[in-house]
Amino acid sequence: MRRIHRTRRDWAADLVLVLFAACFAAVSSQSVPVPESLGPAWRAADQVVGGLGCAAVLLRRRWPVQLAVGLLLAGSLAHYMTGPAMVAVFTVAATRPWKATAWVAALVFGPLPFFLWQLPDMSEDRAGAAVTYFALIAGAIGWGLFRRSRQQLVASLRERAELAEADAESRAERARMEAREEIAREMHDVLGHRLSLLSVHAGALEFNPGAPRAEIERAAGVMRESAHLALHDLREVIGVLRAGPGTGIAEGGERPQPELADLPRLVAEARDAGGPIELAGPPAGAAPPALVGRTAYRIVQEALTNVRRHAPGAAAEVRVTGGPGDGLTVEVRNTRPPGADPSTGAVPGPAEGGGQGLIGLAERARLAGGKLTALPADGGFRVRAWLPWQGRPGNEDGDPGPGTRDPGREGRNERRGTRHR
Repeated sequence: MRRIHRTRRDWAADLVLVLFAACFAAVSSQSVPVPESLGPAWRAADQVVGGLGCAAVLLRRRWPVQLAVGLLLAGSLAHYMTGPAMVAVFTVAATRPWKATAWVAALVFGPLPFFLWQLPDMSEDRAGAAVTYFALIAGAIGWGLFRRSRQQLVASLRERAELAEADAESRAERARMEAREEIAREMHDVLGHRLSLLSVHAGALEFNPGAPRAEIERAAGVMRESAHLALHDLREVIGVLRAGPGTGIAEGGERPQPELADLPRLVAEARDAGGPIELAGPPAGAAPPALVGRTAYRIVQEALTNVRRHAPGAAAEVRVTGGPGDGLTVEVRNTRPPGADPSTGAVPGPAEGGGQGLIGLAERARLAGGKLTALPADGGFRVRAWLPWQGRPGNEDGDPGPGTRDPGREGRNERRGTRHR
């Protein structure tokens, strides 16, 4: 037997409906046309059956359809079943499927054609009572259908609200993940560059302890400056993570973001680490948008870091070309490093890194609207990226022209990148 768990509210509702059925039977007892031929015993039995029908309303949650059918059939013989039958058919219409409701309605209104056919021959009291009975049952079914449709509407609205809340949480979680991925890329690019400089200069001091004092002082100065900047960048990133999403860095605590014009300084730092590097560009004249310039800077930074890690001693060439309307092309190429395997280009020694830097660069280029390729070339390696540079040639401001990307999105990306530096 299926157990029905009733709350206090359910018990209260059931008792109210039992009381309603009993009161309805009591109030309508004077207007129910009972044949005079029935004796006192039959009348008493009729009233007892009506009371049992009112009490049977408590079973409406467990067996709603069976209760409705039983009360309707009993109502064809007893004269005080209208109240309980109304409650039963209301429960079926409000809680059961459409098919069950249709079967119960067919049982109720099945005798209606025969009643209408015999209506002219009926007495006025009996005809009025029958019409009232059918009207009350029809009203109970209609009220139950309305109640069910309202419950379904409320459930649908609640489900939509829950889905909207879940979707908002999902969007917030995606935003947090994007912010963390951007911070991770920034840490990889900046700290990787600084720490690779430290590694190169420390290795030079280790393998050449008898170097002139001037070279030792210069290497120590580069190491000290790189360590200081790395700690500063790490402190900023940790500050952003501690501040939580949406707070950013305090005003005045941010360092200027790198631009395309900072490439000569970056190449000079890499060249001081001992690598022969040539720089062609950046193009003179108009400056690209901040997002494009910063992306180009990070691509060159990570590419030179990879050269120091995976091809120590190899010559590198950095070439930056393009202009407004044509886009910005960044290419970093290195030759085969000394001591590398001629067939594979690999340098003997432990491998460093897992390729995440190139994945991060490709993602950076994609977010800026461009594309990046990284492939072996002539025994060495080549990283080539194209970034969009909207505007017309000669437009110093680099303002986008017709048919360009949404500047609002680019601005949001720039602000987000600055906030999570």
